[in-house]
Parts: sequence; C-alpha cells; structure tokens
Amino acid sequence: MTRVALVLAAGSATRFGSDKLSATLNGEPLLFHAIRAARAAPVSRVIVVARPGLEIGDWQGSPSVDVVRIASEALSQSLQAGIAAAAGAEGAYVFLGDMPHIPHHIASHLARAIGDGFAAMPCEGGHPGHPVLLSARAYPAIAGLTGDQGAGRLLRQRSDVVFVDCTDPAIHADVDVPADLAQLRGNQPG
Repeated sequence: MTRVALVLAAGSATRFGSDKLSATLNGEPLLFHAIRAARAAPVSRVIVVARPGLEIGDWQGSPSVDVVRIASEALSQSLQAGIAAAAGAEGAYVFLGDMPHIPHHIASHLARAIGDGFAAMPCEGGHPGHPVLLSARAYPAIAGLTGDQGAGRLLRQRSDVVFVDCTDPAIHADVDVPADLAQLRGNQPG
C-alpha cells in the first residue's frame, strides 16, 4: 500500500510572535523534528506544505522530502494542497510542523490498525492526537473543508475512525506560544 506523509507548515504563527517553525529545539529548527517523525512513518515520500520563504532543509535519502509552497495560512488549504500533491497515494499521514516530539513508532501502529477505516489516530487520556492517518476515502471530504479548519471536526462526526491507544502525551504537545517551546526544552533528557 502506498502512503505519504504530509507535514503542514504554512501557518504564520501569530500567537508565537515570530517564526516558530525556525525556532530551535535541540540545536535545530522545530520543523526539522516534525519532518524527521514523518520520515520515520511507513511512507514512500514526505510532502511538506510550507509558506513561501520557510527553510525546509536538505533531506538526503529515503523517503524523499518534497515541498509544496502555498501563500494561504488556512489549515484547510494546507491540508488540501498536501492531498493534491499526494496524487494516487492510498493513504496520507498528517503531521503538524509545530509538533516536534511525535513518537516515531506511532505511525506504524496506525497503519496496522486502520483496516478499512476512514482514518486512524492515536488517543491518549481519552483525547485524540497526531499524526492522523487518512485513507484515500477521506480525500473527497477533505476537499470540502474551508477556512482555518483541519479535519478534526470531520473525524469526530464519523463512526469509522479507528482510535489507537497510546500512553505518550507527546501526541498532544504542540508549540503555539514561546512558553510551549520553553516547556519542551525543559523536558528534554540530558
């Protein structure tokens, strides 16, 4: 089965106050951690949906890292641009560029669990997190999203979404404001 990973990185980070995806964590840009997690998924390629000017880095090896540039900050349009670039993939993982600590094993668990489901997502403490694995059946519904709306509401309305139990709260840890990044830095081992 051919799957891709999408890393959504087109937002402006207004709550952060500066370019959060370029802010460093463990000596490298926050975005690079998300790309690394996406590359660890069982995928044929990674597609980073980014705003113009965002530094993506040079990623050698497999899977390849491709970039789709969009001027819109709307989450729905980022997701739609990624799905369009996935052309023909039977599934797409959705990673967020501001979530640097996604455990690398989660994507494989989702792949095993999705079966004929519409989507699969990890769930910790009763709350769904990321990444989300969308089946190709989800693509037409994603095309109908508008504004700064991701797939969350759509997925909550469906009974054919598979939830995978996870004990790692990192599936919820995103960076919205500088204090979030400071907390992640403080929780680093060593």
